Amino acid sequence: MFNILIFLFILLMIFNSLAIILSNNSIHSVLFLVLNFIISSGLLLVFEREFIALSFLIIYVGAISILFLFVVMMLDIKIKNSQLDLLKYFPIGFFLGILFFLEVIYMLFNSFWVNTYEHTILANYYINWFKTIDNITDIVALGQIIYTHYIVQFLLAGIILLVAVIAAVVMTQDNIIKKPKKQILFKQISRQYKSAIII
Repeated sequence: MFNILIFLFILLMIFNSLAIILSNNSIHSVLFLVLNFIISSGLLLVFEREFIALSFLIIYVGAISILFLFVVMMLDIKIKNSQLDLLKYFPIGFFLGILFFLEVIYMLFNSFWVNTYEHTILANYYINWFKTIDNITDIVALGQIIYTHYIVQFLLAGIILLVAVIAAVVMTQDNIIKKPKKQILFKQISRQYKSAIII
């Protein structure tokens, strides 16, 4: 089950990454980026790295990606057909992608197949101290600190972010109120030939 979850999260991240690159609409690309960060947090939670997963959600999803989304909404970027640009930059992108892929494969084969304790005394006497001591998770420790010692600062940061979100939404709306044209019946009835403008 553990390996199936890892494979599923990695597969979803690859599809979302392709959707970020291939999407013509910039708002859709930012939304796929937000989804990719959420899936990355889920993958880190599967690996039991709660603090990094929470940092991904707070920093990347809660701040940077939403900032990108507001900037794209405020710029009002026109959607254009970028097929010609994709074909123009495909060779250099393909070369860099293959180079990065080979570098990752090289690092995987040189790092994860080597047992550093194989020829030492510690090879037969490995003890998992993490399971033997009384421990709490990173999320519990962070929650105890934030919601006890720094509760006022946490609430102030939430209020500031709420005001920033409301301000960004208000700035993106068209606030020009068009006044409807009305006829003043008294002026229309009391109009005379002398005061008329004839073109």
